[in-house]
Amino acid sequence: MSHFSTIKTQLKEVKPLIKALDQLGYVVNQEKKFVKGYRGQFTAVDISMDLPSETKVGFKWDNNSNSYELVTDLDLWKFDLPVERFISKVTQMYAYHTIISKTEEDGYQIVEQKNKNDGSIELVLTKWES
Repeated sequence: MSHFSTIKTQLKEVKPLIKALDQLGYVVNQEKKFVKGYRGQFTAVDISMDLPSETKVGFKWDNNSNSYELVTDLDLWKFDLPVERFISKVTQMYAYHTIISKTEEDGYQIVEQKNKNDGSIELVLTKWES
């Protein structure tokens, strides 16, 4: 019997996802295509990583939702951060890197960035017209 849980996300692009995970300090492995779970079972993923406390996590592309899903064995989740908070932080950094990438493509530059006490990030952008 499998203990793997699959949690839907809105993470649709791999580059900002990897940048978000890197920025949060997680070691991403795009070569290791599995996550180990209960009783040594494995499940296939596209991106894997080991969180502190030996918690194994992966992201797998779902063709139905056109997004990455978080895959882990919640029974073995030993990470200090609850899974909901982990997903929230990854999603926030994913959004940040998506915004930065898209605005840079459109010729905008960051003028100011503020990390607020409530955990939000405020960006001020500018674009010079020639």
